[in-house]
Amino acid sequence: MGYPTTVQLIARKHTEQWYVNFPAAVARALDFEKGEVVEWTIQDRSHLTLVRRKGKLKMTKFPDRGASA
Repeated sequence: MGYPTTVQLIARKHTEQWYVNFPAAVARALDFEKGEVVEWTIQDRSHLTLVRRKGKLKMTKFPDRGASA
């Protein structure tokens, strides 16, 4: 059984961000965890492979841009 998903685009003045969300059933079946690192590999124009990486992405806290130094 497949899970249709819509590709989303957020276009800003100088950048674009593309999103593909996993349905909850797919994420649960694969035991995804918050912060888990995965990598897309392009096989051809019709096939992507998602590879699970070991370890979690280390998040960096950026300073508040509104704060004065």
